[in-house]
Amino acid sequence: MSHCLAVIGGSGLYDIDGVADVEEIAVDTPYGPPSDAIRRASIEGCDTKLLFLPRHGRGHRVPPHDINYRANICALKTLGATHVLSVSATGSMKEAIEPGDLVVVDQFIDLTKRRRSTYFDDGVAAHVAFAQPVCPHLASALHGAADRALGEDGPGLHRGGTYVCIEGPQFSTRAESLVYRSWGVDLVGMTNMPEAKLAREAELPYATLGLATDYDCWHASEEAVDVAAVVARVKTMVGHAQAIILELAQTLPDPSESPASTALKGAVMTAELSAEKQSELAWLLGE
Repeated sequence: MSHCLAVIGGSGLYDIDGVADVEEIAVDTPYGPPSDAIRRASIEGCDTKLLFLPRHGRGHRVPPHDINYRANICALKTLGATHVLSVSATGSMKEAIEPGDLVVVDQFIDLTKRRRSTYFDDGVAAHVAFAQPVCPHLASALHGAADRALGEDGPGLHRGGTYVCIEGPQFSTRAESLVYRSWGVDLVGMTNMPEAKLAREAELPYATLGLATDYDCWHASEEAVDVAAVVARVKTMVGHAQAIILELAQTLPDPSESPASTALKGAVMTAELSAEKQSELAWLLGE
């Protein structure tokens, strides 16, 4: 079975040596356009196709709370994505996760406030299981790919961790940061919710590679979060992420084994959908 790995992250990820046949595709969806045109590419010597979507748009023009998450996931699914990898800049909430380290996330806490987080509303209700928000098979493959790509002399790599997603666009207050620390979370960020929820509704295996750029503001011996420092740290980590993407593309697990693959089985509770809703959800539920 041929696979298609969709990568959602910063625009710097997409200039990867070893990819070919790059084309840009403008996609429209029932929810409007995604953050930007999607780049589709092939990998030399590998059957896996790649889709790249800059989450904030090129030039970083879309803030976290204004991202059209529904359109992003819909567009990737429509273009044939079989797996979704989120590459996300985050703040570390634990001393052991040093700035520059990478974390393969396995859990989320959603503190976002005003984002559309489901495809099932306005006349249709569905409830998908979300106890395991990250596909364990994809996360395992991601960790293995990162371990091989980074090698013994690479940055720290952590398997498993909880990502608390805040609304933004402001960084946390110190009081908030300390509360999150008391919950035992590992990372804080602004973008993986409702992205992960929508990927589950779209029955797409989803995993996150968290790039720890700073210690947030809880760390008494560190400076408060500074945008320039975050950007500089991300730029130094892009090469690692690119190498991991190429390695992961070689070892993607069978999507049919993911808990996401049957997420909609029995999930839709509404007995009869309107013609308008059937048309909107045709990409997901079929005609």
